[in-house]
Amino acid sequence: MLDDHRPARNEEEVHLFVERMAMAFADVGFPRMAGRVLFTVMSADEPLTAAEIGERLGVSAAAVSGAVRYLTQFAMLVREPVKGSRRDRYRMPDNPWYEATITKTGLYKNFIDIANGGVDALLGRDTPAGERVSEMRDFFLFVQEEIDALGERWRARRAATGHGSRAD
Repeated sequence: MLDDHRPARNEEEVHLFVERMAMAFADVGFPRMAGRVLFTVMSADEPLTAAEIGERLGVSAAAVSGAVRYLTQFAMLVREPVKGSRRDRYRMPDNPWYEATITKTGLYKNFIDIANGGVDALLGRDTPAGERVSEMRDFFLFVQEEIDALGERWRARRAATGHGSRAD
């Protein structure tokens, strides 16, 4: 239950936060509508339906559909059925930044595996092209190791501050 003595939120400031964060994410390649949906759900105190998200953003529920599909695919949103309805509600998972960043690093493993094939095809480090691909592979190996270590440090920090995650 929400505290009735809290000051009311300034919805215009909340909207500006949503739009600014979505734009910042879009500037680094994140789909703009997905960013708008993500930060709309993040700024809500309760899970929202696609229609409610669309209403807050001033777009149709259909416009929200692709964004929620994208965000659930990357574990940035969780879809939950509304009891007695065909609708779903969307909420942020526990510790979504960890989930999206640390646990979804199969991308680097895939890069490493493909690069290994390229190194073999290019006769290893004995050729300039093989050296370049080896360097790329070694960089991705390094990044994967660092992400794994970063995840361990994050879990330890959350545990130390009493903010344990179900994702652990």
